[in-house]
Amino acid sequence: MTSTGLLLRALGDPGRPPLRPLPDRAAELLRKVDAPPRLAAHLRAVHDVAYEIVEWVSPRHPALPLDRDAVLFGAATHDIGKTLHAAELSGPGSAHEEAGRELLLSHGIAPHLARFAATHASWTLPDLDTEDLLVSLADKIWKNKRVPELEDLLVRKLAEVSGRTVWEEFLELDDLLTSVGEGADARLAFQASYPV
Repeated sequence: MTSTGLLLRALGDPGRPPLRPLPDRAAELLRKVDAPPRLAAHLRAVHDVAYEIVEWVSPRHPALPLDRDAVLFGAATHDIGKTLHAAELSGPGSAHEEAGRELLLSHGIAPHLARFAATHASWTLPDLDTEDLLVSLADKIWKNKRVPELEDLLVRKLAEVSGRTVWEEFLELDDLLTSVGEGADARLAFQASYPV
């Protein structure tokens, strides 16, 4: 099968358990830049987890300013810069972050949506929005990687709007992340089934 055929399959493969499809605009963009199939599979897995997290956060914290669509688009495109820095698909590196933001901007994506490509690995930057933290969290927990510093930042934001204690917010978030983490093996297998 051709690389393009594998990309289309990665974008449309339901997976096991089924993964939600990417937002149309994100999937179209990945086709346009001829994204590697493994990158498309990774973005599907992270987007699916971001969807679960947003669906959990929104009803529990209705006072939290949250742009649901921005989080989902950000999760669906956060690593798009790896189309330009393919070595970072299978190895370390951060060149894809700013390159991804620039790539998104060059394709007409609004700055408030393109930012996630640059911020998803930089959750300690000052003045990040909750949306940035949620995309970062989805990018970690999809493979069941827990990052206490990142989780603490989000818990504090949740406690600020809810009026509940940090500990109460942590316990509930911990339950969610434990549950989401249980699906990591299936998501990792889905990603690994596509070539770099």
